[in-house]
Parts: sequence; C-alpha cells; structure tokens
Amino acid sequence: MNDKHAVRIQNSILNGVEKKALVWLAERQPSWVVSDLLTIVGLIGAAMIATGFILCGQNIHWLWLSIAGFVVNWYGDSLDGTIARVRNTQRPIYGYYLDHTVDVINETMMFIGVGLSPLMRLDIALLIFIAYLCLTLNVSINAHLKSEFKLTYGKLGPTEFRVIACILIMLIIFIPGLREFHSSVTLFGNEIALESLDIPGIVIFIALMVIYIITVISDARGYSKADPMPESKK
Repeated sequence: MNDKHAVRIQNSILNGVEKKALVWLAERQPSWVVSDLLTIVGLIGAAMIATGFILCGQNIHWLWLSIAGFVVNWYGDSLDGTIARVRNTQRPIYGYYLDHTVDVINETMMFIGVGLSPLMRLDIALLIFIAYLCLTLNVSINAHLKSEFKLTYGKLGPTEFRVIACILIMLIIFIPGLREFHSSVTLFGNEIALESLDIPGIVIFIALMVIYIITVISDARGYSKADPMPESKK
C-alpha cells in the first residue's frame, strides 16, 4: 500500500461547493502563487488565529483577527494541493511530507493559542489537541495500510469545523454573557474553574474520543478479517 497515492474520502456537507470554489480560485492565481507559498499562507493564518485568542483578554475584538486567520488558513491549506492538481505539478512524496508536517505545526499553534486565552483552560485545549492528533494518526495509518485518506467524520471536515469555530467566536464577541461566563466544578476534592469555552471544549473532546474509539474498533475488525490469524503448524 502507498499512502502517497491514497484515495481521498471526503463527503462533508460543504465538499461539493468547496471543490468548485477551490478549482475556480486555483485557475485564477498568478503564476508566482505556488503550492509552497500557499502552505506558508496557511501557516500565517494559524498564527493569526493563535494571536487573536491570546490577545482577546486585552480587547475582545482581537478575536476578529482569529476569524480572519481561519479564512487565511483555509485559503492556504485548502488551495495548496488544489493548485498543484490543477496545474499538474503534484509532488506526491514532498507534498505529503510537507503538508502533514505543517498541519501539525498549525494545529499546535491554534490549540495552544486557544488554551492561553481567557476563554479556555490550557489543559482542556490540550486534551482536544490530543484527541485530534489521535484521529489524525489513525487517518495516516489507514492511508498507508489500505490507501484510504479519510478527511471527514459524520459529514464534518476541516472546513466545517472552521465555520463552526468562526460562529462560536462571533457569538462570544457579540454576546457579553457568553464571554463573561464563569463556573466551577469539584473533581476529586479539587475545585476547578471553568471559562466560556471550557464546557463546549469538554463536549468536543468527548465527541472526538468517541469517534476515535468507534473508528479504531471498526478498523481493527476490518484488518483482522483482511489479515487472519495463521493456522498453527503441528
């Protein structure tokens, strides 16, 4: 099996519209806009997201920078592969390595940025990050073992998650009660303070882990059938 030539499985809600939009954009980029440049643009977008969250404690309107960052990140991260396919300039080995390496850097910046904001505890942000990395690792393993690169779960992919994140951010900007929410729970005798995004963050973490466990069980069963236990030789 070759993960560089894995079939991309993407059936998210916005996939049809997004594909047409990306091809339209790719066909209209000037010649100096190449895949590596767009990868850097996606990296800049992730840095914008993190910066907006970190600074929103000083002024909530810094979150507009995060929203802009999601748009920039989508533009760079989604268009870098599309422009290579449209121009027939794919570099499967180099592109696969660079894309997934930069993805991890982007996600690290974003989750740490959210965790350093006054809206979410760092430990909860890191738990979500761990769950996300578990799913990402499983996708990469499947790309290698069965040449399937699954990008969506439950009709939701990276673009849908970006849209949901932007909606949540705008709600926090426009509804003071949401961003000023404070609560606490007692866990094992310790009182733990919760901020605006902590409860949604816990729900997201649990959902990602449930998806991960179900996916692993399903994949393991499939691999067990494809690779049965050999009969012992007497």
